[in-house]
Amino acid sequence: MMLLTVISWIVLAVSLSLLAYGSASIGSGVYLKALCREDTDEKRVYLTFDDGPSPENTVKVLDVLEKFGAKGTFFCIGSRLSGNRATVERIMAAGHAVGNHSWSHSPLFPLFGAKKMKDDLLRCSDALRQITGSAPVLFRPPFGVTDPTVAEVAGELKYIVAGWSIRTYDTTGKTAEEIVSAVARRLRPGSVILMHDRLPGCADALEKLLLYLRSEGYVADRTLNDIML
Repeated sequence: MMLLTVISWIVLAVSLSLLAYGSASIGSGVYLKALCREDTDEKRVYLTFDDGPSPENTVKVLDVLEKFGAKGTFFCIGSRLSGNRATVERIMAAGHAVGNHSWSHSPLFPLFGAKKMKDDLLRCSDALRQITGSAPVLFRPPFGVTDPTVAEVAGELKYIVAGWSIRTYDTTGKTAEEIVSAVARRLRPGSVILMHDRLPGCADALEKLLLYLRSEGYVADRTLNDIML
């Protein structure tokens, strides 16, 4: 009897660990299938930027992308679109892509009920549509956290959920050199790289990263939308 009790607790602990891992790791596939890397042998990467637009910093990132002829996918927070229409228009005019990163980007987003979550995402989608003329098909959950509700709502709204294969951890105060090193350690064809264009140092880190990618024979000439074509 005691052995059965111990086994039951072990099974429960393992199950809870798997659920926690599934929530925290968008590439786990536990709750939903996310686009985290392109299946290719070509030396191509996908640059993605979260949490913008920033009136000061996103423009600098766009300048760097233009300098290198690179493309990016920008996951926008809806509440930050007001007053930044020109920045989003520039993103689109340059051939980049935009995605839904929720309206609120609330730390409680994964705990929202289905209706509240759906309303939040539709509000962001509608705001982007008013600027770009079309609703985004890409969605990246805030903080990359997934759960059954996120999976349900994303499926209902027919979003393609985007994750990443390389997280730069640029929000932790890493230097540009440390960010490049973090990418270099995990770089492979088809990698999806996560950065944050709201950060003051993003443009500098991006320039150094693009120089490194060029030296390794990699290109960043497509957006995540292009994978679906």
